[in-house]
Amino acid sequence: MNAPGMPRARNPIELWAAAVRQAGGVGFGLKKEPRARQLLGSGGGKGKWIAADCWPDCGSKGFNKAYVEDGVVVRMGTDDTIEDSWNKPQLRACARGQSLRLWLLGADRLKYPMKRKHWEPGGGKKELRGKDEWVRISWDEALDILAGELKRIKQSYGNEAILAPWVGAIAARALGAYGGFTDQWGAHSTGTWLPAHLHTGFGYPHWNDRFDMVETKLFLLWGTNPVWSQAGLPAYTYMQAKRNGARFIAIDPFYNPTYEMLTDEWMPIRPGTDHALILGMIHTLLVEDDPAANKLIDWDFLNRCTVGFDAEHLPEGADPRDNLKDYVLGLNDGQPRDAEWAAQICGAPPERIRWLARLLAKEEHAAICTSGGVARIDNADTLPQAFIALTAMTGHFGKPHSQLGVHHHFGTNGGPQLVQGQNSRSYANSHLRAPPIPNPVCDDMMAGGFQHTSRKGCININEINTAVLNGHYTGVDGEKVPIDLRMIYHAHGSRVNQLPNTVEGIRAHRKVEFVVTQNMFMNADAIYSDLVLPVTSRWERDGNVCIGYREQLLWHSKVMEPYFECRDDLWIGVELAKRLGIDPAIVEPWSWKQEIFNQVADARVMNEDGKTFEPLVTITKDDLAAFDVEGVPQQGRITVEEFREKGIYHIPREPGDNHGFVYLKEFREDPDANPLATRSGKLEIHCQAIADLVNRLGWSQIRPIPAYVPPMEGYEATFSDWEQRIKGDYPLQVYNIHMPRRAHNFFDNATVMRELFPHEYIMNPIDAAPRGIANGDTVLIRSPWGKVLRTVWVTPHIMPGVTILGQGSRVDLDEETGIDRGGCANVLKGSKPTGGGHIGWNSLIVEVEKWTGAPLRSDVETAHVIPLKDAYA
Repeated sequence: MNAPGMPRARNPIELWAAAVRQAGGVGFGLKKEPRARQLLGSGGGKGKWIAADCWPDCGSKGFNKAYVEDGVVVRMGTDDTIEDSWNKPQLRACARGQSLRLWLLGADRLKYPMKRKHWEPGGGKKELRGKDEWVRISWDEALDILAGELKRIKQSYGNEAILAPWVGAIAARALGAYGGFTDQWGAHSTGTWLPAHLHTGFGYPHWNDRFDMVETKLFLLWGTNPVWSQAGLPAYTYMQAKRNGARFIAIDPFYNPTYEMLTDEWMPIRPGTDHALILGMIHTLLVEDDPAANKLIDWDFLNRCTVGFDAEHLPEGADPRDNLKDYVLGLNDGQPRDAEWAAQICGAPPERIRWLARLLAKEEHAAICTSGGVARIDNADTLPQAFIALTAMTGHFGKPHSQLGVHHHFGTNGGPQLVQGQNSRSYANSHLRAPPIPNPVCDDMMAGGFQHTSRKGCININEINTAVLNGHYTGVDGEKVPIDLRMIYHAHGSRVNQLPNTVEGIRAHRKVEFVVTQNMFMNADAIYSDLVLPVTSRWERDGNVCIGYREQLLWHSKVMEPYFECRDDLWIGVELAKRLGIDPAIVEPWSWKQEIFNQVADARVMNEDGKTFEPLVTITKDDLAAFDVEGVPQQGRITVEEFREKGIYHIPREPGDNHGFVYLKEFREDPDANPLATRSGKLEIHCQAIADLVNRLGWSQIRPIPAYVPPMEGYEATFSDWEQRIKGDYPLQVYNIHMPRRAHNFFDNATVMRELFPHEYIMNPIDAAPRGIANGDTVLIRSPWGKVLRTVWVTPHIMPGVTILGQGSRVDLDEETGIDRGGCANVLKGSKPTGGGHIGWNSLIVEVEKWTGAPLRSDVETAHVIPLKDAYA
């Protein structure tokens, strides 16, 4: 289905892609009829609806309600507090959020404190971690064991021996007060976008307001799938633009549900080759631009608002060769990065690359909407600069209905927060607004630990396991810093499952002297621990306050009593502090109930003038007595009881109001009067700060311009001889994407989600047929790092040479064969850091073969299997 002016498809991959577009896809319906009605229950009208938190890190920001009868959650609901409209859309829950009730009451929910049967101080039979039986113990014994091991290890080896990666704010307060711990740094989700946000001038959040976006006429959806990964408002905004006449082009290896709903054209490219495609587009614009007859480049914006595009606009003292224009034209090395060069790498035909460049340049109102996944590539440190350069060249910064946006948590609705609560800007708010407790072991960090200044006592996330096993980690300038790690403390997430090289992680957990996990579930961290502490969910605590998008503030209340003997992290921190000789008030300066009420009282809502704020809630003396908290009466827009009852406040919006926002508008109009937070004050296509950061770390050496560097395990690595195009031992790429079944590792253990969304390995028929693989077969996936079994879904929705294994599935390792039966993508992923120390999830190469053993059991059958024998004996 070729658009007017679009060249005809010429190569086999493009012919296949055109056929999929013409067929309209094969559909993404559910694979079986769910038991939804049976599982949700009726409610019966005897109970009460309570605003229920949904905290897993998926970015959807849905609003959930739980219907509670006699203390039991019997069904789920969502936002019905307002009439649904485009001006004021309901904040609806996604399938994951609606499964919360069943997830939290699942069979592997931890009920009691437990210790490993053969544990003893110093480790005992450490090799039995993951195999041993468990013994139920009291909270007093569990906390005595934890405090005793902390004291023993500190006295014997020092605080540096305590590794607490991403331990959570509450546990970090207790450990910080006890002398500190070894921490981690590095980007999980954003790939290489975080350094770009900090140093290029392209900050965060950077989207235009949704009322502006719906007037956009062309969208390049570039490696993004909000229907699965960010369900809710983003896809709804795109649909409004679609109804308003917008044209959508998808650039992605995978023809996903978002594209099936929206796009007019699909341009498949290989994972990790986006950079090459962009350079090919830039080359097209450079050689075809004619200001008099065929204006394609916004030279005015480039010259006034950017540095580094050409030799005439370089920072002072820069190497004249380090400008993007000369690099793309190949003036210094004789290699033009033209459409033909890009096509060999990305897989799109040269004529399609040129067509896309012209289309973007000639449209007055266009948006490039991408995601962190595109930059979760090894050696992709300057990819964001390439996106910035392309957007700047085509003039789509700082003007209405045009932008570059990166999907994360606020996609398609940018601008200042209209309803604010102090300390409620974070969707994962889980700590007291108390003075921070420094970590004496770890140097000061910036950007939430994603980049580190000297990185003393702080290990890159790619090196956590190797630091345990090998006794050193990488410091500044590639220096190998010795470290002797003896204890691992998990108090959040699932690090064994979610860090690269899961098999290596298991070995690391069997080496140290003590491992403790406090979690809701018997996840991979807990399985390979000596001590597990069952914690409450947010449903079992005194509520939470968080933002929705920029127009909502949410107040979630307590839904149910603590599950069996679960205790909240704050209680654990206080009890641990007592045993370590720390004043408990340092950990808990005031109650959590008081903290939440303080946040509600602090909430502010923007007035119609778009400039000033007023308190959101009215609080009376009677309210303070009823809530049993301290505070000062105040006058606000709604009563505090109304806010608690509804659980959500929507600020009214309408087109043309004073809350609209166009990112970089003031900067574009007058860059000198409105400089950006960069060395030059402008958008930096030549960014020396990023080059200095990466080069100082020592894993890679890069130029300050967006020069293409092949990923460590990208498309080029699928060849044993790139020049002769001879395929190697691992000829296929893996695209590691977010799936609808889970948010990272959250929800993957919920049976209802396993029923709705199978975790399949996705292949193209062109790759499956020569390997004798048919739809529904069990396949063995091999990488240089590990082996995984999965059931295969053969579909033309994925381009040839590329496969998909969604991230987050729980590891289920058969140690005799070394094969994972759970479909954990990190069993296949190596842990070698590159560039700025981000994780290159989408840099992964494999070979696949039909499995000749017994077929893999379905995930539904294994959902309620307790991971260890006699787990609750």
